[in-house]
Amino acid sequence: MIPPSPSATLLVDGYNIIGAWPLLLYTRDRNGLEAARWQLIEALVSYSAFQGLDTQIVFDAQYRNTPSNSEVITDRLSICFTDFEQTADTFIEKICADLNQELRKFKRRVIVATSDRVQQLMVTGYGAEWMSAQKLYHEVESTAQGIRRQNKANKQSSSRFLANSLDPKSRQRLAQLRMGLK
Repeated sequence: MIPPSPSATLLVDGYNIIGAWPLLLYTRDRNGLEAARWQLIEALVSYSAFQGLDTQIVFDAQYRNTPSNSEVITDRLSICFTDFEQTADTFIEKICADLNQELRKFKRRVIVATSDRVQQLMVTGYGAEWMSAQKLYHEVESTAQGIRRQNKANKQSSSRFLANSLDPKSRQRLAQLRMGLK
């Protein structure tokens, strides 16, 4: 099945979000920056898929003397480390500027998640929408709760028999095998 095209592009200022979410700060201080990055990535994987967003998390080249690189995590989420000494802010602003024409032409939404006030003003000037780190946190948590409720309802609705979890074609084939039909 081909996934539907994304409803919007979400650009996330990675270290800004890590610094704003208490759980990620705790993880960073206790287990290091790499652990906090992966915790953020894991939180956004389900959120992006469930919301139908094309998400890119941007990290500064902080503590890395390497050229920029991108890594695709899922079909909806990728991460990018900027060039050495390039900030995530300038990287995100450049993407917004590049997408400005596309936004108008294709009526596509770009949302930037950061609590940096200067970046908020810059990206909205390019036609992007802005979401605070706290709003993103609440939306991610709300989505996770919705997914848990949905999964719980799905588990409770099926009866205790394994056959009820099978698709109709498989159930029919099992019935034929029970009756000795080939």
